[in-house]
Amino acid sequence: MTTPNEIAWITDSTASLDEEFIKNNHIYVVPLSIIFGDETFLEGVDLTAEDFYPKLAASKFLPKTSQPAIGDFVELYRKLKNQYKYAVAIHASSSLTGTYQSSVAASNIVGYKVDVIDSKIGSYPLGKMIEKGVELHRAGKSYEEIVAALRTLPDRANLYMVPGSLEQLHKGGRLSTSQVIIGSLIRLKLVVRFEDGKVVLFDKIRTEKKVKQRLFQIFEETANHIKEASVIHGNAGQLAEEWRQELQLKFPEISFVTTTFSPVAGTHTGQGTIGLAWING
Repeated sequence: MTTPNEIAWITDSTASLDEEFIKNNHIYVVPLSIIFGDETFLEGVDLTAEDFYPKLAASKFLPKTSQPAIGDFVELYRKLKNQYKYAVAIHASSSLTGTYQSSVAASNIVGYKVDVIDSKIGSYPLGKMIEKGVELHRAGKSYEEIVAALRTLPDRANLYMVPGSLEQLHKGGRLSTSQVIIGSLIRLKLVVRFEDGKVVLFDKIRTEKKVKQRLFQIFEETANHIKEASVIHGNAGQLAEEWRQELQLKFPEISFVTTTFSPVAGTHTGQGTIGLAWING
């Protein structure tokens, strides 16, 4: 059995965890960066989601994103090495950012054993993985049991979404040129999902109404295995709340929330993105 101060939890800012939860549970968040021209902002530190989307709408150029420097992890792990016996780091998909690789390398440089887990996803499911680890810790599970359980979560995590901007996903290397051209020419709504850490095209939808029907159908097919889920969005809070209420009525046994895509995720998916995310139970 572990004791309360034995485990440090490390993640990155794409997890969008609640500030109070972070403060109360020995969680350390390493921020990614958003670059608007000559200005660089640390996600969640210098730039919140609430500030990011208006800035994105007003910008003449698409912003860029940058992973944390390896030195940020080295500095953090040197500090944690003297404070915690154990450390677990869970990061956004290694196929989309080098954050995971930097975390692993820093652990080796410092000589501090950190169990680094590739979530193969990001946003709400990534945050839920950290929350699950804290929950298991509170339940008195051994460190080995906690890590073993957490390593099963990436392959059970799901995120389906309709991006608000195909151009941004394409420029970020998330969608191929042909997929973007097809979607733009015939004004299709493209449904994408995470598959083994990568964003892949899942379906093509012709109307807004059918977007909701299709995503709800996908969710319903696996609803028996879901305890919690989120309607996830890029500055489309009212629509997300409408979806949440409808889903809550349809599936009363499941707990639903809404989650705003963090600035880094929003940089690649764009304004108006909406989707569903969950981890199979």
